Amino acid sequence: MAGGAVFPYQAHGSLIVDGQDRVIGSDLIGQNFSAPFYFQGRPPSETPITAYNASSSGGSNLAPGNPPLLLEHIAGRVRALRNAGVQGSLPSDLVMASGSGLDPPDISLDAALVQVPPAVAEARGLPEKEVRALVLARAESLPVPFVEPYVNVLSLNRELDRLDRRGG
Repeated sequence: MAGGAVFPYQAHGSLIVDGQDRVIGSDLIGQNFSAPFYFQGRPPSETPITAYNASSSGGSNLAPGNPPLLLEHIAGRVRALRNAGVQGSLPSDLVMASGSGLDPPDISLDAALVQVPPAVAEARGLPEKEVRALVLARAESLPVPFVEPYVNVLSLNRELDRLDRRGG
């Protein structure tokens, strides 16, 4: 109760609300974007019923101790990214789900940049250079050694929706 009074935004899930008072996401938990004109976050979590189901968070047991199933899941994620037009080396945060089942809304800058050509730019009908510049402008860094820059996927996709009314 005291936490809600002192930190109301955080205590209520750090929810992001659009201009019409609709909850569209959280600053703390990623969400599943499936349309080809959206940047993808970390793979959908292993929670039951729906991806990123906060009421059923828990480990998936897909770890190095279960290599065949883990590799099958990773191969499926790689296939899905390739089918969406993502080329080149795939950063691990695009193919590996977390142990908790609930992932942050951020991906590495590399994971965002690899999705620009041609996947997102082509699907949006936007110049690759413009989409790349948007990703770079949205990159954030922590003042901590060995922590790479990251991009908030929800924020990035909302900005793309403002540029291109297809998703908004």
